[in-house]
Amino acid sequence: MTESEQPRRPESEQPARRMAMEEKFPRALWIRLIIYVAVGHVFAFFVYLLFVLGGKNQ
Repeated sequence: MTESEQPRRPESEQPARRMAMEEKFPRALWIRLIIYVAVGHVFAFFVYLLFVLGGKNQ
């Protein structure tokens, strides 16, 4: 039998662990996301500050 011919198990029979993993992101992913957002905002502020200070010197 190929994979597509095998009968699928109903959702209620799947292990609870797999269903829990599908419902939420891993903790490490959230930490990375927060760090990337924070660093992105700091970088955007720095670029904005460069434009503001550069505009005052003209």
